[in-house]
Order: sequence, then structure tokens, then C-alpha cells
Amino acid sequence: MRKIVLFTLLAVLSLSGFAQAETLSILTWKGYAPQALVDKFEKETGIKVEVTYSNNEEMIAKLRATRGAGFDLAQPSQDRISSVQEKYGIYQALDYSKIEAALFIPSMLKAVQTNTLVKGQSFAVPFCWGTSGLIVNSAKAAGADSWKVLLDEKYKGRISYRLKRPTLIAMGFALGYDPFALYSDEKAYQAMLDKISETLIAAKPLVKNYWANGDALLESMRSEEVYVAMAWDNGGWKLHENNSSIDFVAPKEGALGWIDTFAIPSKAKNLDAAYKWINFMLKPENAGYFTTMEKTATASQGANAFVDQQVRSNFERSFPPAAIDNIKWYPPVPAQLEGMEGKILDKVKAAQ
Repeated sequence: MRKIVLFTLLAVLSLSGFAQAETLSILTWKGYAPQALVDKFEKETGIKVEVTYSNNEEMIAKLRATRGAGFDLAQPSQDRISSVQEKYGIYQALDYSKIEAALFIPSMLKAVQTNTLVKGQSFAVPFCWGTSGLIVNSAKAAGADSWKVLLDEKYKGRISYRLKRPTLIAMGFALGYDPFALYSDEKAYQAMLDKISETLIAAKPLVKNYWANGDALLESMRSEEVYVAMAWDNGGWKLHENNSSIDFVAPKEGALGWIDTFAIPSKAKNLDAAYKWINFMLKPENAGYFTTMEKTATASQGANAFVDQQVRSNFERSFPPAAIDNIKWYPPVPAQLEGMEGKILDKVKAAQ
């Protein structure tokens, strides 16, 4: 009898432990899973959340290495899904019946479904959006409102940007090209990249540093080591809170607009938890909290009612209607172009 009772007790404990062990593994950008929301989700659902921070290039590399295993949810940018999926098959088509569509801004949901279409199936829903442009210390660089400021001799040693593909795109616009219009013409795109490479190599003496860590960039702006930088809008707004001379500026050529998504890796194990997290994060009160904390807008319908007024004023200050109309939204990037861009970035890094 004791053996039966003991066996039953162990079985109950085992099952209890199994339930408690349900885990959602998310591959995402820093800041996209705020601890307060993780705690709230865990309390509401009993599902433990594990977060791994990454970026577009690393997400692709990690999921390629595992053939889509190891994570239940990822957050790639919408322009980095369709071509990657066609080539590597690292995501699975979404079951939109499990998505609470009423939580989303309809036009944004439709746009991402369209832009992530592969063989008649869509692979993502939008989470948040924003832009990259200029962060400018107007006390040191008054009137800086063009991508060309990153090539300006008068700010020698006070300029910073990343050596990543957005910088190549920005430089293309600075030099008078429309990079997105050239996506379908590899020869013309390569000619543009060669000109950009030549320009960036010549401008290396002007650059204080090529930033890789966003926090380090913000600190260099605070300390006035850097006067002008290419970075995301929310970074400029965070700096503006403590120094009104520093702010995000949408370049007159147009800020570069991005949408980051939710996508499910092809070998995700906890699909139910993944869909629960997506719907949880798009609830207006949760999305509003995210925007207030991260200074990044979401695709949540009605979230503005839960966004701090100071944060709303950032958008109004940096994006008057004309600046919004001039945003250059990233279209899906053809896979072959990334290899071409990678060679250019390596060339610029290696140049003396």
C-alpha cells in the first residue's frame, strides 16, 4: 500500500512539476520584453518566459544553425523574413485564427501579412515600429538635418554611426540615390554600393567611433564626445529628457522606417504560449506601457490612451505631418543584396 501511495504522490509531483515547467522561449531585441510585462504574463498564465536578446543578423544565424529550433517566438524586422524564409525555411506560417486581429491597427497588420508572404502563406504580425535618423546636439551642430552631416568635415571626430546595412541605405539617400528603387537591379545596386564604399572609406577620419552598443552611443552623446549620430528615434528622445539640446531629427531626405514583428520558428515547441504572448503584448494597456518605457510605437489599436503624454509629445515634435509622409519604409530585402552589402561593410571596416 505504501508503495502505491508513494508512486501516486511521485506521479502527482511529477505532473505538477511538468505544468510549472511550461516555458516560452523568446528570441528578441533588447527592451522588447520588459520585466514588468514578463512578470505580469507569468502571473496571468503560469508560463515561464525565457528571453534571449539578439538582432536581425543574429536571429537569422541562430535559427539557421538549429534549422528553426530552440525558440518558440522570434522578432525579426518585416523586411528580413520573406527572402530568408524562401532560402532557409526557418519560420512556420502563422495561424491567424489564433491572433486577436481586433488588437491590431488594421493597415499595419495587413501590410506585414503582405510583406511576409511566401508561397501563398504569411509568416508574421507587426509588433512595433520606428525610424532611424539623426540624433543631434543642436548646441554643437545647429541646423543639422541631412544624412550628409555624417560626412561633414566641420564635425570631424564628433560623428558616430553603425557599420550595418541601414547606414548603407542612409548613405545611398545622402548621395542622391533611391536604394529601395534599385532592389530589383543588382548591377545598379552594386554600382551604388561601390560609390557608398568609396565615400565611407574617405570619411573614416571624421568618425569618432562606429557604435555597436546603443547604451554606449547614448553615453557618448551625453558626454558631448559625439555631436551627431545615426541612430533610432527613441534613443534621441531618451537623451532629450535630460538635455533639451539633444533630440532626434528626421533627415530631410527621409527617416528610415522599420517594423519589427512576431514570427514563429519552424520547430517551435510551445505554440500555444507563443500566440498567448503575441496577443498579450498587443493589448492596449500592455502596448501602452511598452511605448512609455521604450519610446517605441506599437501596432496596437488604442494603445495611445495608455501612453505617457511626454512620450506622445516626442512623436509630435520630431514627426510633423510632412516628416511622417517622407518616411522611407524598408521593403522586403532580396537575399542576394545582403551578401553584396556584407562585402561592402567588410571592405569599409578593413580600410585604413
